[in-house]
Amino acid sequence: MVELKTDASIEAMREAGRVVARALDAVRGAAAVGVTLRDLDEVAHQVLKDAGATSPFLHYHPDFAPVPFPATLCTSVNDAIVHGVPDDYRLRDGDLLSADFGASLGGWVGDSAISFTVGTARPEDLRLIETAERALEAGIAAAVVGNRIGDIAHAIGTVCREAGYGILEGFGGHGIGRRMHEDPGVPNEGRPGRGMPLRHGMAIAIEPMLLGGGKDTWHVAPDGWTLRTDDGSRAAHAEHTVAITDAGPRVLTAL
Repeated sequence: MVELKTDASIEAMREAGRVVARALDAVRGAAAVGVTLRDLDEVAHQVLKDAGATSPFLHYHPDFAPVPFPATLCTSVNDAIVHGVPDDYRLRDGDLLSADFGASLGGWVGDSAISFTVGTARPEDLRLIETAERALEAGIAAAVVGNRIGDIAHAIGTVCREAGYGILEGFGGHGIGRRMHEDPGVPNEGRPGRGMPLRHGMAIAIEPMLLGGGKDTWHVAPDGWTLRTDDGSRAAHAEHTVAITDAGPRVLTAL
């Protein structure tokens, strides 16, 4: 069931979204050669604490995972697509890092992700990241009252496929609000004009996940959480929480 949010609820979600945006900005600023992924998790966790917010990621335990998620931040490096667990890995020059973060504040949740390079950037990584961001922008632009979920999916998929990239098979965006994952699902590829109609008050997380090698296949790493590309190619992830309103899509996780 999809819960339509009131305007007041959307404002409350915006406050949670600001916490997410500040945390990801702090993570980007702290990421440097030699910094560990665990260090970045501490940076993000401190932003939560300072805001009086909590983490919807920490101890989250979906059916597919063997253990609850042990951190507040997902850190996916290079061929890791999503769900990377922060550990003692030290960032290296040229790494591509995707950081995914959520915050719960006042009973409402925000969720967002960014991808960026550390140190000397490879041109092919910059193109991959830029395409993920364009796909996100296209999905947001399609998130208007009167369109359907399929219009968002088609907009994202078109950008990804035209650039020659793969799309993470079996995963996509989702509804969000009182919980991190709500209805409806928001695929990253689909047919326009299909699926649930978009209405004022819907809140969704739109999140393209691109595989640089052009294939859609992946596998789970030994930690039971991290999803990696089968061909070893690099990946990028971009995400915003978006409210669908009569005035147009409103990004809730921007600074």
